[in-house]
Amino acid sequence: MKKIYSLLALMSLFLLSSCGYYNFTGRTGQIEAKTFQVNFFQNNADLVEPGIDRTFTLALQDLIQNQTNLNLVSNSGDLVYEGEIVDYRITPMTATADQQAAQNRLTIRVAVRFSNRKKETDNFEKTFEFYNDFKGTDLPTGSVLNSAIQTIFERITQDIFNESLAKW
Repeated sequence: MKKIYSLLALMSLFLLSSCGYYNFTGRTGQIEAKTFQVNFFQNNADLVEPGIDRTFTLALQDLIQNQTNLNLVSNSGDLVYEGEIVDYRITPMTATADQQAAQNRLTIRVAVRFSNRKKETDNFEKTFEFYNDFKGTDLPTGSVLNSAIQTIFERITQDIFNESLAKW
């Protein structure tokens, strides 16, 4: 009986040692960084919607905190995210027979500079963009605007996370 337990223990160790580290983001190996910082993403778009700069900065911080075990710091982070909102526009997409917009599209583009102080080959500068369509009869204010911005920021922050940490 003792030999069976020993054999099972040996087989278990063999199986576990052959498996590499894997996390739910799809990246194998460990991230060497322990801290990250997200600098304020200023709104430099021609059309300025008040408050979206703060909303985006907080959304990116929250996503990284929720999907990693990295600690948020205000300076000297191992990983640094910085950039600006470079475009915010509302465009009519389809028209009705009487020349009215049947559907509008809100598009937001964010320029990001990512620095990994532990592994500089991961550094990048890239622009991320996404959109949300809404009815032409709806005004881009209140809950319509908030819902559109939330949808756009969820996608953009996830894309930034994937590019910087998940390596999809």
